[in-house]
Amino acid sequence: MSGRIHPGINLRAGDQQPTTEGVMFGFWVFMMSDAVLFALLFAVYASLSGNIAGGPEARQVFKLVPAALETGTLLLSSFTFGLASLAMKYRQSMAWLQTMLAVTLILGLTFLGLEVHDFMDMASQGAVPQVSGFLSAFFALVPTHFLHVAFGCVWIVVMMLQLRVFGLTHTTRTRLLRLGLFWHFLDIVWVMLFSFVFLRGLL
Repeated sequence: MSGRIHPGINLRAGDQQPTTEGVMFGFWVFMMSDAVLFALLFAVYASLSGNIAGGPEARQVFKLVPAALETGTLLLSSFTFGLASLAMKYRQSMAWLQTMLAVTLILGLTFLGLEVHDFMDMASQGAVPQVSGFLSAFFALVPTHFLHVAFGCVWIVVMMLQLRVFGLTHTTRTRLLRLGLFWHFLDIVWVMLFSFVFLRGLL
């Protein structure tokens, strides 16, 4: 494979090092395929959101405060990941970088915990996937995002371990930057979820 500069996510001159073309191509294909996946799930939800089949409606099972709390938690985690990225850019201490990653991880796990609570609360009201097309579409869309955040949390743990073992090398830095793009992408998807699913459902 020929060498290519890491496209779109360089933070400093030191990042202008060759990156394997196949690795970067694969990463962007992954991101684009994820975007297509969520677009399809949003389309399915849009077409089925009115099909309640005698089951509960969105306004009966959705709660604004928990959804807003989840949104704030995930947005804050994106901010702390941004601080971690700045720590790489300005060569701040490894302890600060690891701390920001740990805070991001805690916020991500908090988001997951809040979502699990919401899913259990909905189930206690009889709002489960097999009840209606609306709930089937909801539980196809929102838990898919949940699984992505869970994967992102595992990825953060892996990167924290790699930083501890190998330090801040070109390889670990570019891996962290890719993780950052993935994490911020999940934030964007959640804002769309909050607006299109929860706010729209409560109106």
